[in-house]
Parts: sequence; C-alpha cells; structure tokens
Amino acid sequence: MKYIDSKKIYDAYIHGAEHVMRYRSVLNKINVFPVADGDTGTNLQSTMMSIINKSKPEDSVKKTLESIADASIGGARGNSGIILAQYLNGVSMEIAGGNIISMEEFVLANQGSVKYAYNAVSNPVEGTMLTVIKDWAESLMDFHINAESFQELLSHGFKAIEKSLVKTKNQLSVLRKAGVVDSGAKGFVLFIKGFMDSIIYGKKAMFTSIEEETETGSPDIHIETDYRYCVEALVKGCHDFDALRKDLTGLGDSLILAGNERVARVHIHSDNPESIFDIIGTHEEILSQKVDDMKRQSEIVENRKYQIALVTDSIADLPFDIIDDYQINIVPVNISMNGIEYLDKLTISNSKILSHIENSDEFPTSAQPDTKTVENLFSYLLDYYDSIIAITVAAELSGTHNSFKKAAENLDDRDKLISVIDSKQNSGSEGLLVKKCAELIAEGLDHKTIVKEIKAIVPKSKIIVSVSNLTNMIKGGRLGTTSGKIAEKLNLKPIVTLDENGKGTLGGAAFSNLGSRKKLLKLMKKTHRTLGIESYSIVYIDNRRRAVELADILEKDIGLKPSYIMQTSSVIAISAGMGAVAISYIAKK
Repeated sequence: MKYIDSKKIYDAYIHGAEHVMRYRSVLNKINVFPVADGDTGTNLQSTMMSIINKSKPEDSVKKTLESIADASIGGARGNSGIILAQYLNGVSMEIAGGNIISMEEFVLANQGSVKYAYNAVSNPVEGTMLTVIKDWAESLMDFHINAESFQELLSHGFKAIEKSLVKTKNQLSVLRKAGVVDSGAKGFVLFIKGFMDSIIYGKKAMFTSIEEETETGSPDIHIETDYRYCVEALVKGCHDFDALRKDLTGLGDSLILAGNERVARVHIHSDNPESIFDIIGTHEEILSQKVDDMKRQSEIVENRKYQIALVTDSIADLPFDIIDDYQINIVPVNISMNGIEYLDKLTISNSKILSHIENSDEFPTSAQPDTKTVENLFSYLLDYYDSIIAITVAAELSGTHNSFKKAAENLDDRDKLISVIDSKQNSGSEGLLVKKCAELIAEGLDHKTIVKEIKAIVPKSKIIVSVSNLTNMIKGGRLGTTSGKIAEKLNLKPIVTLDENGKGTLGGAAFSNLGSRKKLLKLMKKTHRTLGIESYSIVYIDNRRRAVELADILEKDIGLKPSYIMQTSSVIAISAGMGAVAISYIAKK
C-alpha cells in the first residue's frame, strides 16, 4: 500500500481514537505533569469522543482531515487533548487536496504539524507529548525514502516513538521520581498505535490488551500548582493568536492556543476565570467555557479524605471553606447572557448579571449542565472513590436533576454505586443538605445509610426568600407585566418559598423591607418553637448588611448562630434580584 484514500485515513484516525479511550484509567493513573490531577485519560477521552461523534469522511483527504481537526479542537480538554488536537490541525493544514495521499505527502504533513504543536504552547517542555510528536515526524522523514509501503513506514515510525516514550521517564525529574512515562505522550503513542493497526489490518485490526500497556510505576508524588483553575474557551476561530497570547501572558501559566480560522481553543491555568473570559471575549466570539478545579482534582488523586465522593450543582450555596474542607465536587449550572454561555459562580458575577438586567432588554437565562459533562465527572470520580452521592437542586426547578440521573444511568456498568438525590430545595437550603451529607460521610457512615438519612431530612428543610426588588421577577416572567406594575406601585415585597415538591410558591408579602424582615423573623421563631431548628444559613444578593442585621436579630431571638452567611448563586440572582435575602433551615422535627 503506497497510497491512502479519504475513507481509509478516516477509519484509521477513528480506530486510533477508540484505542486511546480504552486506556482512560491507565492514563489518569500515571498523570503527574504538569499537575498531578489524574485527568489526562478523561481529557483525552473527551477529545477522542468528539472526533468519533463529530467528524465525518469527505471526498478529499484534506476535507476529511479538516473535519477531524475541527472535531478534535471542539472537544479538546486539558493540555494533552489540546496539543493532540493541534497536531491533527497541523496535519490538515499541511496536507494537499486530492482523493488520495502518498507516503511522501503523509510524511511532509506530519513534519509540518510539529511546528503547529510547538507554537501552540507558550512554554514548550521536552519529555512530553510534544517530544514524541516531533520524534514521530522525524522518524517518518528519515525512513520514508526506503519504505516500500505505508505499512512498513508506520511500523518503523511506531518503533521510534515507543523508544521516545520510554525516554520521557528520564527527561523530566518529576516523571523520574514517580517512575512513569508522561501520560500525554503515552496517549499519543496509543493514538498512533490504533491508527497504524487500522492501516495495516483494516477491519481486522484488534486492540492491544490494557494489561500489556499498564505502567509498573506507582506515582506517589505531590506537585504544587500556582493556580487553582484550568480554564478553557472554545472560540469561533482565532484570527490573531499573537495578540490574544500577549493579553493573556502573565495572568496564569500553561497557556496554549490551538486551532484555525474556523475554530480554536484557549487553555490557561489561572485563579480568575472570569477575567480570563472577559479578555478572550474582547478578541473572539466565545462558543463555550470550561473550568476545572485542579486543587480538588489533585486532592482526589493524592489526598482523599473519604471513599464516598460528594457532588452537587452550583445552585447549592456553600462557602468555599466548607466545600474545600469536605472536598465537595461542584458542577456549574450554565447561564446564557449576550449570546455567551457562562458558568455559574466561576465565570460570571452577580454584579455583572444585575447590571445587564438593569441596562438590557435581553433577560439572562439558566440551563442545566449537559449530561456528558456530569458523566465525565462521575466517571473520573469512580476511578478513585468507592461510590458517589449527588445532591441536586429541586427537579421541579431545573433539569439539572435529570442530567445527573441520566449520567448515573449511563455508568451503570461501572459496578459502583451512584445515588442521585433530589433536594427539593435550592440555594441555602440545598447547601445545608449538602453540608449535612458531607458531615455524615466524614463520620464514616456507609453509603446506603447516608442516602436514607438525607432523604429523611429533605422534608425538614426549608428556604424563605425576601424579595426586595420586583424588576427581575417581572422581566423574567415570574410576575405578569400588569400585576407586576401594580405590585411595584404598592411597593410590595413578596416572600417566596418552595412547597414540599420543590415548586416555587408565595409565602406572604409585606409593604417594606422592614415589614418583610419582621415576617421572616416571625416565621423562624415559630418554626424554632414548634419544630426546633437544627441549623440555618443566610444568603443574599449584593446586600450583605441586610443579611448580617437579620443574623444578629435571629441569634438573639433563637440563641443560634447561622452556619454561614454568603452571597448567593448567580442563577438565584437572576430571579430574586438586587437586595434579596433568604433564610434556609433544617428543622429538628
């Protein structure tokens, strides 16, 4: 075989993608560089799934490779996923048109792709996937004149990168200490192995057994990262990589820019995701946002406190110190504004949301995380934990609960228990339930006992919201325009709560903030007198003073301090509006 047609090269790359996905757990296990967050396999799996699901064979080889490149960039995750996607993008950029390609054209395209991969990374490091990509291209170039067929050419190139992969163990001190090869480099070798086997054996190509490829090293090494978040943006092409790189340089590390004028991806480690996306947005149109908590991932790999993973959504209001102390995993809810999808509590602030509502006719909307995002998290967690308990916002209020349920159902074959609990609450009351679950996990109770206990506590939890401004409720359609204007003229301050099923309902109204506060206090004192209050929290929207005053009075009235006082989720801010304050509690009876 001295030529490859479009269909054959497409099938080969698909087989390569499928081959990588079989090693997700192995790649996660040996991931120690640049951060020991154990997610290289998960990130590469996402990249490979996008290739499989979104690319398609075209008449010409170039169009086929462009389809594969765009799909890989669209689904790329993490350093390794984006570098591999940029390698594929480079091959597609360097290849000529036509229905078939020769060995020489293939070799030259791979040689040309090296500069794309290296140029994408602000600070290239040898001993990583970059080195193996370079060695792959060079071995093909050195041998292609003597090669009689594609089969011979690829076999020679693969032997070279197998050796290159082994060398990574000694090229980086962190890999040498851990006794493993670079996980991203290994991912690339697996990709090429699948590609090569498809070219050589066609439909008879088999997958290497996972056992044969498993590393013997046992990574037990801690690597400090200067930044907490891995921030990524998919943008609608990038027309000036240099200008964007200049504006982002100094705001984090591990900066990677990959892609073309059709689609591109930006990757950086940073402590301020919101600022990063603001800068990217001034250059290009953002199609999607992703933020991973590397601190949590590193703890999961290196310092798990418990064997039951706890997951919730960002609508659950809990302070960061509690989230960090109990190693709680948060799935952000999506917020759409100005045609951009933001991530609740990560890439958009309440002040920005409220300013937009005040100055724009377009009202922001929220949407549940997609099932695949949740499934990826669950799959990752099951590599390290014995089971998962997930507590979601009320199913009556959001499709988030359904996304969590479907994700759990899709992983039934993992043979590990995943329980998804409908809190029938939101905001502070959902947060209190998550906190209670975390405490039960910390006490060492077994999975089924904890689930039973939390489900029994759900009916004892409650949230009472005092709405100070009706603007958001009117703009968001929760109050009709006519009734809303009447309510505004009367200066009504509604009190909103949730019923036993989690549906929103009116819990009363007052004619002033002071009157509203009196009603809240009266309800809390009655609850404390009749049922007893085990714990409570207070959340607010850009009005901390009002929340603190309420807490001071409550402490005197019932003799109990709030578990916490905090700013609420932007999803809640959209509907409740400026100045709103809410008390949530768990009753004893």
